[in-house]
Amino acid sequence: MTGPGWREPTLATLTHEPFSGENWLYERKLDGVRAICSRDGDEPKLWSRNQKAMNGAYPEIVEALAKHGGDRFVADGEIVAFAGNQTSFGALQPRIHLTDPERARKTGIEVFYYLFDLLYFDGHDATSLPLWQRKKLLEDAFDFEDPLRLSRHRDGDGEKFFREACANGWEGLIAKRADAPYQHGRSRDWLKFKCVKDQEFVIGGFTDPQGARHGFGALLLGYHDESGLRFAGKVGTGYTEEILRDLTAKLKKLERKSSPFAEPVHEKGIHWVRPELVAQIGFSEWTGDGKLRHARFVGLRNDKAAEDVVREAR
Repeated sequence: MTGPGWREPTLATLTHEPFSGENWLYERKLDGVRAICSRDGDEPKLWSRNQKAMNGAYPEIVEALAKHGGDRFVADGEIVAFAGNQTSFGALQPRIHLTDPERARKTGIEVFYYLFDLLYFDGHDATSLPLWQRKKLLEDAFDFEDPLRLSRHRDGDGEKFFREACANGWEGLIAKRADAPYQHGRSRDWLKFKCVKDQEFVIGGFTDPQGARHGFGALLLGYHDESGLRFAGKVGTGYTEEILRDLTAKLKKLERKSSPFAEPVHEKGIHWVRPELVAQIGFSEWTGDGKLRHARFVGLRNDKAAEDVVREAR
């Protein structure tokens, strides 16, 4: 039996066809940072989906897990911040890369941890149990007081719930097979319906700034397929002055002489970079030639490796 510690999280598969299923449950898709929490008698630990420690960025959540959880557990959830009534990955940006708890608190950004699955509790591995049973155990395993929150779900009515989610401005829904065990990695037992189009892209270069813009003009974006890093277009909006300054400093350290893309990229004033940074990008649609339309920068991600970034939407 595996004890407390990091576990590879289940990753939902994108689908474009919302449905209602008798053996499926549906819950809100949160726009935050995925987090596995674990405790083995000592201080609780927060892990990103690629096993990076996050205690320093969210110390109040660590304290809440110590106070309101048991001595030994592993649970799965999402850390969020709000912009108005909506969860916002962009709102988390000032905290997401921090490692100093005091600096994290001084940002003044209030965060919450929505738990939605239980993998291990008090000496018992729960991953082989059906989801509906893990949900019941989760509800009893923690005292849900802010910043800890229980992610509520709905049984059935997936299509109706999806329409409500989009009308409320949510990111979308996650549909989960109620009788399935917890699976590590990408799974079709968890399906995501998106109200908005967004995904991660690798930054492969940037262009010179124009006019009064400082730092850079646009980021050059890509994703991996069998031919290498494919060019997906550029994004020139969504940046604050602070983001431009911080991101420019990161890009300068990664500059290289040759293009990382598999095909020619025709833009003026290009600077190539090592394809290591991953950005969250919102957009309206894919064009017929495989480029992003109306792309908008949302933030940098540190919880996904660049080599794992592929095209989600077709």
